[in-house]
Amino acid sequence: MKQSFCFQRTIPVTRRDALRTLSAGFGYLAFAGLSAAEAQQQGTSLDLPKPHFEPRAKRVIFLCMRGGPSHVDTFDYKPLLKQAHGKPSNYGSPWCASPWKFNQHGGSGMWISELFPNLARHADDLCMLNGMHCDQPAHAQAFIQMHTGNFQAVRPSLGAWTLYGLGSESRDLPGFISINPPTATGGAQNYGSSFLPAAYQGTKFTIQDSSQRNRRVDQLRRGEANPYGINNAVNQRISRTQQRDQLDLISALNREKLSRDQHNPLVEGAIENFELAFRMQDAVPGVMDIAGETAETLKLYGINESPTDGFGRQCLLARRFAEAGVRFIELGHGSWDQHSNIQTALADNCAETDKPIAGLLADLKRRDLLKDTLILWGGEFGRTPYSDSGSGRDHNHKGYTMWMAGGGVKGGFQYGRTDEHGYEAVEGKMHIHDWHATILHLLGLDHERLSYRYAGREMRLTDVAGSVATDILA
Repeated sequence: MKQSFCFQRTIPVTRRDALRTLSAGFGYLAFAGLSAAEAQQQGTSLDLPKPHFEPRAKRVIFLCMRGGPSHVDTFDYKPLLKQAHGKPSNYGSPWCASPWKFNQHGGSGMWISELFPNLARHADDLCMLNGMHCDQPAHAQAFIQMHTGNFQAVRPSLGAWTLYGLGSESRDLPGFISINPPTATGGAQNYGSSFLPAAYQGTKFTIQDSSQRNRRVDQLRRGEANPYGINNAVNQRISRTQQRDQLDLISALNREKLSRDQHNPLVEGAIENFELAFRMQDAVPGVMDIAGETAETLKLYGINESPTDGFGRQCLLARRFAEAGVRFIELGHGSWDQHSNIQTALADNCAETDKPIAGLLADLKRRDLLKDTLILWGGEFGRTPYSDSGSGRDHNHKGYTMWMAGGGVKGGFQYGRTDEHGYEAVEGKMHIHDWHATILHLLGLDHERLSYRYAGREMRLTDVAGSVATDILA
């Protein structure tokens, strides 16, 4: 069957050609959503399911430090490691003390390295998880497990499960955004939806640093004709009206297909994706335009400053996305994989992120958003307290540190600890499954009840494990 329609000239288009061509313009936007009326009628992802119980947090901002930040140089103070420096360890290499000083901060007296002077001012907002551990010391496997709960099979990401459990508060924006995710260590799997409907997968955003901050995204130019469409082969822009006609044709073809199949999640997802992509052309440029922010706010995040500009922009956009109703926002930074040159490389990582993170906490707090925004910080594992060369540290999955803030957790609170040298978690141990269970609990979701039937069984983010760390709940 052939269809013909007119934009600037009549072009005969087969069903397959139309789908292929439109996907070239909109396929990179894998989003969720129809109009509110359509969503109500069809039971799509825009319906807001009720949480299992009263949530403490409404949204999540995950500050993902890819590569394995060294806990013994940042948030896990080990004075005995300094005394043992240079002496043989139990693991074949000499103990290696941190070259940075630790000091106590806030009313809680929390120990934080001098690498984070700005964040240290928020010590009483931080819930420090010093007993973290996971299953694998390899980057790719540990990174995927941190995001999906499983390093052996493709599973939905934490953000996708969150969106599946709670839905999206925004009609015009994706409910799950991943800013600058890594292309390696699992790539799109870390923000994917796997067997969950495609509407719940994350949307990748790439945020440039100050050297490229004036570049515009052609696909989302506000108020301009879109360059992508059936006639893009002749390099002609199409108007918004023509683009709407184009979407209506594709929607009609998809609904015809859906009526024959009765149930086809891929087609249902395509209908939703194209509609939200269309609406995002108006919504996204406004949210991402920081020109209206005050000079004081830009300075708070370290924007237009070196070396904080790049991550500062991510943090400011995270706040703006959170205000606009985005449910789960992940920010990527790395690499923190310092096998050598740790004194320079780790110091650089911390200098790039310390002020922006402190700015984010301060900005959320003054806008009364921190109380129901759960902030997560950490990487896939930590580093060893020993070193062959003395200039770097190897991977350590047996004990490391992550932290939370806001969203219903205790501030100025330390949970768990590693041994006296910082090698292995020994108290308050929190496996990555426990971390996931606790995050879902803070969002009002019971990790044992949040399931999806696939391959003949009820699948969960936490598989058959996971315990909520109730001690950290405010």
